[in-house]
Amino acid sequence: MKTDVEAAYERIAAHVLRTPCPRSESLSEAVGAEIFLKQENLQASGSFKLRGVINKVLSLSEAERKQLVVTASTGNHGAAFAHAVKDFGLQGRLFMPKTATEVKVEAIRRTGVPIEFIGDDCVEAENHAHAFATGNDCVWISPYNDREVVHGQGTIAVELLAQIGAVDTVFVPVGGGGLIAGIAGYLKAVNPQIEVVGCQPRNSCVMYESIKAGHILEIESLPTLSDATAGGVEAGSITFELCREHVDEFVLLEEPEIIEAMRWIYRNEGMAVEGGAALAVAAVLKERARFSGCNIALVLSGSKVDEATLRRIGCVQ
Repeated sequence: MKTDVEAAYERIAAHVLRTPCPRSESLSEAVGAEIFLKQENLQASGSFKLRGVINKVLSLSEAERKQLVVTASTGNHGAAFAHAVKDFGLQGRLFMPKTATEVKVEAIRRTGVPIEFIGDDCVEAENHAHAFATGNDCVWISPYNDREVVHGQGTIAVELLAQIGAVDTVFVPVGGGGLIAGIAGYLKAVNPQIEVVGCQPRNSCVMYESIKAGHILEIESLPTLSDATAGGVEAGSITFELCREHVDEFVLLEEPEIIEAMRWIYRNEGMAVEGGAALAVAAVLKERARFSGCNIALVLSGSKVDEATLRRIGCVQ
């Protein structure tokens, strides 16, 4: 995977931001470690998802780029997809679950990319969208179950190592597993001693439970502030085996822990981030005793959170 991710890094460099990775004084002091924040919440489309989509689009043939491109998303992948569709002059169609948050839906609506709402779960929307793409000779761009997408997300790890040098542990949010599969696969190829920790809300921890069971499970997810990581994992997803092979452990977060992490980032780092982006912060605070003295990178995955949520959790009045 190392060479694939490095090739993706070169391929997408002109189309994505090289996001900052500053040291967090507040978290470093709280944990007793050197903690750096990989700020993918500042990425052009609002999340890390742009890396995978751009790498996939740039991997398409000229003939494929003339076809309708199709995807499904709860929001962040959809925003990245819409961004790429406009930038490369493609024809696109997006399917979203009816439960997608309004702030993410509105961001996509503004691009003009057509949206169709299907079901209440990301897997239901993905299954419908995939079937539509297959039945209508369209190009399917998976949110995570695609090697080019995984390699694109893995480019975050290339930047991390260049920006902070030696790293002991990386905390990464996990939904379908594309982000952590790319990051972990690259880091383990460079240095197997780097520890990769997956972070999931307990209310929707399908990847964790599936790895524990040894196969992909169909589990109902409960509501969670981490909507970007919520929902199931597609049957046969390549990310399952990649996560099982390369992810060292998982930390499950309760909703109050996610809220407190969002508040922490807002108060101490001056950034409003979505629940999924707060997972890594919540995890390192929860497990701080184990990571004292380490060099740690936390991936802040996305920025899209509405003012009503920030008000509800006490970030703003």
